[in-house]
Amino acid sequence: MATVRFYRGELLLGVTEVNPEIPLIELAEAIGVDIPRNCTSGNCGTCMCRLKSGEVILPEILPAGIDEDYIEDGAILTCIGFAKDSVDIDLIPPL
Repeated sequence: MATVRFYRGELLLGVTEVNPEIPLIELAEAIGVDIPRNCTSGNCGTCMCRLKSGEVILPEILPAGIDEDYIEDGAILTCIGFAKDSVDIDLIPPL
């Protein structure tokens, strides 16, 4: 079973099963992990987190809340990101 694990630094906050049709922020919310959000469309960057391991699918055309430089540093937007397989997400953004 593929899983999504949510961390704050080294502290494990929660684990849930991957659902490639549900954004990461909704998976987190379903298990009581709070990720700040505002626009839910990728434009504000409020839900930016760090991908520790695995692969997250983001839209081909990136919205204003993220760019290639952030992605190279491990950033993802959880409101528009979908887990492809097992992933580890750190709620502390790579800023």
